[in-house]
Amino acid sequence: MAKLVLCSGSPRRRELLRRMGLEDFEIRVPQTEETCPPGLTPRQAVEHISREKADAGRALCSAEEILITADTMVFLDGARLGKPRDQADALRMLTALQGRCHTVCTGVTVRQGDRALTQSESTEVRFRPASERELRGYIRTGEPMDKAGAYGVQGLGSLLVEGIRGDFYNVMGLPVLRLSRMLAEFGVTFFD
Repeated sequence: MAKLVLCSGSPRRRELLRRMGLEDFEIRVPQTEETCPPGLTPRQAVEHISREKADAGRALCSAEEILITADTMVFLDGARLGKPRDQADALRMLTALQGRCHTVCTGVTVRQGDRALTQSESTEVRFRPASERELRGYIRTGEPMDKAGAYGVQGLGSLLVEGIRGDFYNVMGLPVLRLSRMLAEFGVTFFD
């Protein structure tokens, strides 16, 4: 099997690859700007950025290595919620999300040499109603500050989530079922 390279600094993506049974991979983080042309749908936007990351990661990998890139975004009513700038921004986002549904989209690219495959996954997340006091308490934990949408579903943010329709792992930042199917197309198989 070719060497796998995760082109991401995300500890959650690292953890999810390990949960998939992939232990032998390297981490190389390309420097890219996470921007995309205006007018793209949420899925098109995350796919575009994932491809851009894969293009940048290509310079860090040999033609034989299989690289994996991903980009996750949170969307509420079609508007992107990125990582909060500060605690006030986190409160604004969490207040907007509470009691409502939003969408988490992740674009994933698997690339080996000139061959690349890009796909995306969308998951619907519903937050329970929460008081401002609860939201401020959650923000004080520091957990929301480096996460799109200002929450981490795998941590204390789970206490705000009322339900999920779709891939739970996608909300963490990597749709593992979709990725496993993509990797199979590059000869990386599971359960064999």
